[in-house]
Amino acid sequence: MKKLLLIAGALTALSSWSVLANERVDETVQAEGVGKISIDNLRGKVLIEGWDKTEVSVKGELDEQTQRFIFERNGNAVKIKVKVKNSYRGGDNSDGSDLVVMVPRDVRVDFAGVSSDFTLKRIEKGVEGKTVSGDLHVSNIGGQTEIATVSGDIVSRQLSGKILLNTVSGDIEDTESKGRLKIRAVSGNVKTLSKAREVDLSVVSGEIEFMLGSIDDLELSAVSGEIAGELTLADSARVKMSSVSGDIGLKFNEDVNATFRLKTHAGGDLINKITDDRAQESKYSPRAKLYFDTGNGSASVKGTTVSGTIRLTK
Repeated sequence: MKKLLLIAGALTALSSWSVLANERVDETVQAEGVGKISIDNLRGKVLIEGWDKTEVSVKGELDEQTQRFIFERNGNAVKIKVKVKNSYRGGDNSDGSDLVVMVPRDVRVDFAGVSSDFTLKRIEKGVEGKTVSGDLHVSNIGGQTEIATVSGDIVSRQLSGKILLNTVSGDIEDTESKGRLKIRAVSGNVKTLSKAREVDLSVVSGEIEFMLGSIDDLELSAVSGEIAGELTLADSARVKMSSVSGDIGLKFNEDVNATFRLKTHAGGDLINKITDDRAQESKYSPRAKLYFDTGNGSASVKGTTVSGTIRLTK
């Protein structure tokens, strides 16, 4: 028993140690049965990629401000953390760690950083994480993806499942996503070319451009921003949109079979280029409504605007 305790103590010591500035690491732990891997890196850049091995590998160079490097397994979780000196208060991501982390494909990955760029590839069980001023590049991710940045950009490719992309002042570029897609931007700009059937897009003072396939459910929201794009309505699809001092433009591909119910409050414009129907203005208030049906009316398109514009074309 005493020998086992000594061995356990030695293994624990190896998983967390003090390092010299710019020290290189090349470490591996067995990951059979591991379900989650968490990675915390303050600044620099980290590549996280899935592979077929049942082990986690970390290679690269540590931040010059590193005080301790933690790489340990605890039960069914693996933790990787670059802990910097308490006196450190600044710097940019070019001065930080440069790491490559290889993980089993069938695990979930959590990550966090401040001025750290993260690239994540080929992970089947989803990712969740955020950075402040760093950029995020994610591709071939399954499961649930939930990522956010404040002033950095997000580039995503071939995500599937439940997807949430969030930025404040950065830009988002999404391509070939599938499943359920939600994008939130404040003053950033968004472009998405998505195959998702459930889509929710929201912007405050930025712009969103989209090109969608066949949609079952679509929600659009603009506040002092602009949203414009193309889509195809599936049978019994639902579209709901709202704007406040913002503009929304929808182009419908193929035949349109829907009931349209659009309203303005406190001013605004409703522009219909699908049929000859025009908005009817209220006699007693700065309101208007545009109601009409096309085809068999199986889908539903509803929208409201306050001092904004909703434009429909085909």
